[in-house]
Amino acid sequence: MSKTYDVAVIGGGHNGLTCACYLAKAGLKVIVLERRHIVGGAVCTQDDLIEGYKIDVGSSAHIMIHLTPVIKDLELEKFGLEYIDCDPFAFAPMPDGKGAIYFWRDVDKTCESIAAVSPEDAPRYKKFVTEWEKVNEGVFEAFLKPPTAFNLVRHMVLGGKSKNPADMVRKLMTSYGALVRETFKHEGLRGAMAWLAAQSGPPPTMSATGDFLGWHSMIHKSGVKRPRGGSGALTQAMARCLESYGGEVLLNAEVAKIEVENGETGGIILENGERIAATRIVSNAHVHTTFLKLIGAENLPEGLAERIENVRIGNGFGMIVRCAVSELPDYIAAPSGGKPAECHRGLQLLCPSMEYLEHAYADYLNGIPSRNPCPLPMSFSSVDPTLAPAGKHTLFIWGQYYPYELSNGERWENIQEREADRLIEVVNTYAPNVKDSITQRFIQSPLDLEQRLGLLRGNVMHVEMDFDQMFLFRPLPEMSQYKTPIKNLYLTGASTHPGGGVFAASGHNTAQVVLKDVKGGWF
Repeated sequence: MSKTYDVAVIGGGHNGLTCACYLAKAGLKVIVLERRHIVGGAVCTQDDLIEGYKIDVGSSAHIMIHLTPVIKDLELEKFGLEYIDCDPFAFAPMPDGKGAIYFWRDVDKTCESIAAVSPEDAPRYKKFVTEWEKVNEGVFEAFLKPPTAFNLVRHMVLGGKSKNPADMVRKLMTSYGALVRETFKHEGLRGAMAWLAAQSGPPPTMSATGDFLGWHSMIHKSGVKRPRGGSGALTQAMARCLESYGGEVLLNAEVAKIEVENGETGGIILENGERIAATRIVSNAHVHTTFLKLIGAENLPEGLAERIENVRIGNGFGMIVRCAVSELPDYIAAPSGGKPAECHRGLQLLCPSMEYLEHAYADYLNGIPSRNPCPLPMSFSSVDPTLAPAGKHTLFIWGQYYPYELSNGERWENIQEREADRLIEVVNTYAPNVKDSITQRFIQSPLDLEQRLGLLRGNVMHVEMDFDQMFLFRPLPEMSQYKTPIKNLYLTGASTHPGGGVFAASGHNTAQVVLKDVKGGWF
């Protein structure tokens, strides 16, 4: 006789695993179904892509999860998780090679670095961090619970804890491109900060994205951290945590169908024909995949399929080249001889100006890869030698903007090598040893992100992070509380509040909603 689970979780990404761990810890019988041969989804590290190297295949920098209670609640250190603090968390070399800005956890130390490049911007930065930290402490409270209209009004309209709520509302509703121009004067500082803000997807001209820039203040609280052994060490620890509470993980278990009858879930059918019976189902898969593929439009309430189809995925926005290198970038603005230095510890922001960023995005809008892309190199082997053989290093180069669907008739299968070369060439202008240091590389184009990780159209945030698809609008108002119109079916992950990134807030929140339903009260 087959087992019946209290909860089956579709997808072993970090939000699915977070949710599963909380549920198993509360005593529920839980199984996680992962279609790949390894857990982690977009928080995964593999050692079989470049021999001798540990290569991430999704997110690499862990930031926001350290502002949540997840790591402490699940006691993930007991299951082998060890975080390394990457300080400074970002480095921005000036395009002329004369100076660089280091963003440290310590705000005053960061201001000293800014002052060396732009004295007038140092006090502006200090004021900026103080102002936005107060606002975002309130916003973050809203991230750790299901979104409501009250929280939206309180934090996004009333301006949180701002001393000048009306002006803060204006800043929240403006674009981060306009905000960075009004806040700072030095073009190199503007470019670096706007480039970091651009990591969530919306362009610098998009309205109501002011807090994509303002959120920079919270990185001084969370820092940028790396699990020792690679990004996937987080999800591996979560899998061990789940199993310690009696939960199960089934790999190579691709879901073919979610059974729905009379508006209620019944079970899950795998591609191999096996049926998984579960009282409740939590889908960590993309909202489109969950409803349009695994359930099917014909099994949805009237009008729901069309509403889901209208949830905007967009046209992708990035790609990444994972490199094995003989030495680290030797930046003109911070010479190191290719040896580990402060500039290599965090995110390396190579964006000389706002104009450069806007031109890169203009190419994307025209349906072609950016002719002068913005790179964000990461060389975490400088702080974690377990990632590469002795004396060698890893260099991951994320780039924007790269449309999934190309307007010129080209195909990603044919152009990914060319675009990887172009991205590397840009990095090479800042650090001329990079091109010759690369011994092997693994390219993740927007197409690879879709095929390998289920990130439809290459959107690493699942669906666009525009204001009308955030908070209680994400992915749709009737699903913003993690429940769906299908009884006993829940949705978690980047498709839901508060969105993408290594955050785990969605998984945390979904678990509380499920436990409330199971136990009849907030757990």
